[in-house]
Amino acid sequence: MEHKKTYNAMEIKHKNGNLFIEGPVSSTDLATFDFHEDLTSFRPPNQQHKALIEIANLPEGRILIVRHLNEIVGYVTYLYPDPLERWSQGNMENLIELGAIEVIPKFRGGGVGKALLEVSMMDDAMEDYIILTTEYYWHWDLKGTKLNVWEYRKVMEKMMNAGGLEYYATDEPEISSHPANCLMARIGKRVDQESIQQFDQLRFMNRFMY
Repeated sequence: MEHKKTYNAMEIKHKNGNLFIEGPVSSTDLATFDFHEDLTSFRPPNQQHKALIEIANLPEGRILIVRHLNEIVGYVTYLYPDPLERWSQGNMENLIELGAIEVIPKFRGGGVGKALLEVSMMDDAMEDYIILTTEYYWHWDLKGTKLNVWEYRKVMEKMMNAGGLEYYATDEPEISSHPANCLMARIGKRVDQESIQQFDQLRFMNRFMY
């Protein structure tokens, strides 16, 4: 499968400064930008910056960023699911995962996360993919936002809806381990029926186990 990537961009006027949302961004460009020290949700900032550069080098990898001047203050990643996750078991070329989305506290609110997803979906190539994301409450900044798990999940769902992702049921054990965790996905317009059935089988792998 050919992984086409078409660059798109959008400017947002935020109360804390104008933001530029763009991507997919090349690894070369990613390396030239500074990376904000508050991007710590998944790993230390310098390590996360390095990880984004590596993802951008993958054929299917897509990184879209929120940029304030020359500094990355938010990003979203798309790549094939981790080989250890059930979603990779079908070896589906047209199934990619929204692996991480993060915006620094200073620029949260004002529709920044939504805009990241909207710009992501401006690329027509996304209609060839099933895009999934797994939401786990232990990745959420409940302390910083002062929201409870259900309030936070509502915010996450609303943001994902902006990119066309919807809630899908699954029996995946980690997701099923807490009622606030969830699977969300967007099925592109050109995805064939066989791939949709394969995705359904991945969602429910335990139904025949006793």
